[in-house]
Amino acid sequence: MIEQSHRSLVKAFSWRVTGTIDTMIISFLVTGRLQFAVSIGLIECFTKIALYYMHERVWNKLSFGRVSTV
Repeated sequence: MIEQSHRSLVKAFSWRVTGTIDTMIISFLVTGRLQFAVSIGLIECFTKIALYYMHERVWNKLSFGRVSTV
């Protein structure tokens, strides 16, 4: 089974939304400032979507841990 690149992009986006909410909550708990928490969350959201997408595509090319069902 081969995953198409748009699947990786959707997975990256959905995971990043979850991660960004987590980052905003932690940032707010640490700083006590909502504006800082939102700023940190938005910045890391975009950088980590790109990083996750690249990471997913590299792993999709590797055969490590895969077994053929044929």
